[in-house]
Amino acid sequence: MAAAATATSPADKERFICIYPAYLNNKKTIAEGRRIPIDKAVENPTSTEIQDVCAAVGFNVLLEKNKMYPREWNRDVQYRGRVRIQLKQDDGNPCLPQFPTRKSVMLYAAETIPKLKTRTQKMGGSDQSLQQGEGGKKGKGKKKK
Repeated sequence: MAAAATATSPADKERFICIYPAYLNNKKTIAEGRRIPIDKAVENPTSTEIQDVCAAVGFNVLLEKNKMYPREWNRDVQYRGRVRIQLKQDDGNPCLPQFPTRKSVMLYAAETIPKLKTRTQKMGGSDQSLQQGEGGKKGKGKKKK
């Protein structure tokens, strides 16, 4: 990508915003990094999903797979990644008029991610996983000799 080379200059850092999956995750509290209301947040979004949604609407997007959100304690691959989005042009005007702020981009991504094909297919087979029975504790205490 040509944008990868330009995103590293100091002037471009102002126009490229960072979005971590934790910002949109409804499993996180605000203290853990969620930045949008919980009723609009998504369950465990990935950086790839955020990239797909933002690229589809026409943003200039960079995916940095090995970056991690500093407050994220879980080091799994699922929680890795950072998406850089060009929010403003050189003159300071928004690239897309319908998204003037970073919050508007985050809310759009959170609204659109559940509609992705990968999400709708996963939800179809999840009924079986919800029917797990809880096993009761049979032995109480230590065995006496």
